[in-house]
Amino acid sequence: MKRLVLNLPTFGLAVATRAAIGVGIGLLVADRLPPERRRRIAFALLAIGAATTVPVVRAVIRGTSEGQNVALAA
Repeated sequence: MKRLVLNLPTFGLAVATRAAIGVGIGLLVADRLPPERRRRIAFALLAIGAATTVPVVRAVIRGTSEGQNVALAA
């Protein structure tokens, strides 16, 4: 089994990235806000989530290549 080594801030960034994308998609399908405002906010959240995915992917690749035995290091 492969081990993934991520420090706590990197793990938090990964969670926040997924949350931003999820909220953005949720806003696109919701009807609570006016359509134009909803679209602007949703696309901004999606863009932030997509842009912050690159550093998270790099950290995950770096974490799997280290090959240590710790699953999550604080």
